[in-house]
This record gives sequence, structure tokens and C-alpha cells, in this order.
Amino acid sequence: MSRIGFTCGTLLALSLLASSAAASWADEPTPLKIGWFGFYSGAAAAGGQETDAAIKVYMQQHGDVVAGRKIEILKRDTQGQADIVRKEAAELVSRDKVELMAGITLTPEAFAAATVSTPAKVPVLIVNAATTSVLTNAPYMARFGFTTGQAVAPFGTWAAKHGYKSVYAIYTDYGPGLEAGRVFKQTYTAAGGTIVGEVKPPFTTPDYSAYVQRAKDANPQAIFIFAPAAGHPIAFLKAYKDAGLDEQHVQVLATGDLTDENSLDQLGDASLGMITVFDYSEAHDSALNRAFVKALYAVAPPGIRPEFGGVAAYDVMNAIYTLVAAQNGIIDPDKTMAIIKGMHFESPRGPIAIDQNRDIVQNIYIRKVEKIDGKLQNVEFDTIPMVNDLGDPVK
Repeated sequence: MSRIGFTCGTLLALSLLASSAAASWADEPTPLKIGWFGFYSGAAAAGGQETDAAIKVYMQQHGDVVAGRKIEILKRDTQGQADIVRKEAAELVSRDKVELMAGITLTPEAFAAATVSTPAKVPVLIVNAATTSVLTNAPYMARFGFTTGQAVAPFGTWAAKHGYKSVYAIYTDYGPGLEAGRVFKQTYTAAGGTIVGEVKPPFTTPDYSAYVQRAKDANPQAIFIFAPAAGHPIAFLKAYKDAGLDEQHVQVLATGDLTDENSLDQLGDASLGMITVFDYSEAHDSALNRAFVKALYAVAPPGIRPEFGGVAAYDVMNAIYTLVAAQNGIIDPDKTMAIIKGMHFESPRGPIAIDQNRDIVQNIYIRKVEKIDGKLQNVEFDTIPMVNDLGDPVK
């Protein structure tokens, strides 16, 4: 009898414990799943590696639980294809039940993600995708990277006011390139500069010799160039030097993605002296950036340097943690977008804010490629403070 009673009592106690544990587990918040789109394969895989490192840095510094919810990053390789983004976004929303999406590198990817995020009301925090119109029909998107116009508009004004009275413009014949060329010409000529010629190479152009020769024949003080990072900067600089324009001191004025830190070693000393405009440099002089750079080098694969994509990913993580904490772990899409509008904080790139149009406001820096302690760097030497997505200073 006592043996049977002991066994029944034990079973009852175990049953009560199991019920209590089950109730406790049921009360635990579910993980917060975030779909993250990036390049994780192919020639641009370094971008995904850097983004991963930046995410890891932030989570090492701030933990992986916010407002009681464990943060889970579900990575998806876009391969630069809009169709892949559209398919993966739909699966992340319907199957994986993500509450936020982030990342995005190219403009077509952003447009594709919007076709899913808008009807599903899933907020998307963009790391790149620099075409100004990306957010127009995407009410659940916000940009934490930069826009082409944001960098190029003040650059045109700056160039004219700093003695470059004649410029030959070279800009690639695709969306971002056409926007860059249009905006630079508009602000540069409005400030008193003269465009002495222009050419629009196709996206696939591997040889810039004919275009650079046209620039040389126009005898400008400077060349403004906007081109895709992959392959184009090396081809342009080779043609520039072959034409002797370096010896003639024709200044190169470019957007900063041509000299992003993960391309500088490949460009080599031919890039020395290039003046560029951008929102971030590894050499940015602030305590927060120095800490970010040191931490990223500690976790990134060999050869990966901090640049604009990594710092934007770091800032997106900061925004996500802020959003989750502000809503006590419950992500409401409309409240999320309301909180994003007006969000502002200090970034490794300097102060940033998100305006009522869900777009980034930030400092824009004029830089020159220099060699510091044997390492090529984009050294900032002038600042246009707090510029909006159209390139206008915000009062």
C-alpha cells in the first residue's frame, strides 16, 4: 500500500510540476524574428560578411534579448535579384512570421520587398537602396542608408564654390547614375560651374578609355564620375592615368561608393588624391566610430573593412532595439512607423535622424583618399551638416 501510495504521489507531483513548467513556457514571449536581406554569395559576398559582422558587434554590445524577447535574425541571400527578394519576403511573412524585415542593397530589391511589406504591414528598415523614390509607395519602409541625391546635391554646390569652374561629367546609364548626373549638373551649374561635356557609359562598360579621352579633349578642371563599384572604378582610374590626366592635375570628383573601404586596396595608389562625397568613412573621427571600427575588425573575416553598409546595418540594429523597447516587445506596424518618424541618435558616422517622410537625415562629408600609416583611407576634410534625402540642409 505504502509503495503504491508513494508511486501515485510521486506521479502526481511530477504531473503538477510538468503542468507548471508548461504554463511557464507558454507565458514566455516568442522570439522576435527579423528577416534580413543581403549579398551572401558571389562577387559581392563581402557586403554580406560585413553586415553580419556589424550585426554581431551590436548584439555583443547590447545582448540578444529586448523587452523579454529574444532577437532572431533570419538571413536571406538576395543574389542581387528582385524576384528572389519578392519570393523570400513572402515566405518570411507567411511561413516564418517575421515581424520586421531589414537589409536590402539594391533599388530593385527595395521595390520588390515593398510589394510584400505594404499589404502585409511588415516594416522594412533599409540599409542601402539609394534611389530617392524608393519610399514613395512603400508606407512601411524607412531608409537608414543614404540617397544618391543626398550626397550629390551638396557636392555640386561644394565643387563650384571651391574653385572647380569646369567639369566633365561621366555617369552610368542606369537609374542611380542618371539621378546622380542630373542632380550634380543642376546644383553645380546653379552655383556657377560649367559642364563642358558629359557621357553616359552603359552599365556593363569594362573600358573607360574612349570616355576619358572625350573628357581630356574638353580640357576640364575636374571630372565628376558616378559608376557602379564592381569593376568600374579600376577601369576608370586605369584610363585616367593612361590618358595622363593625373599629370595634368585634372581632379577626380566622385561619390564615395567608388572608394568604399573594401575596394581601396584593390584600387591601390591610383586612388590617391581622389575627392569623394559620402555619409561615412572608416577614418571618421569620433569615439563611437573608433569603438565600432575596433569591434568590427575583431569579429569580421580577414580582409573585411568597415564601410557605409556595415555602419548602416549597425544603425538599423540600434533602431530595431529602440522600437522593441518602446513597445514593450509588442511590434505594432503603425506604431512602429510612427516611432521611426522623428527617431534620432548618434551613429558611428555622426548624428542621424529619420524625418516624417521616413528618410535619413545626416551629415555629408567631403573626403580625400590619403595613405595613413601605410593604409589607404577616405580622410574627411569638410562637412555639410544634417542633409535630407533631397540634398537640402535641415535647419
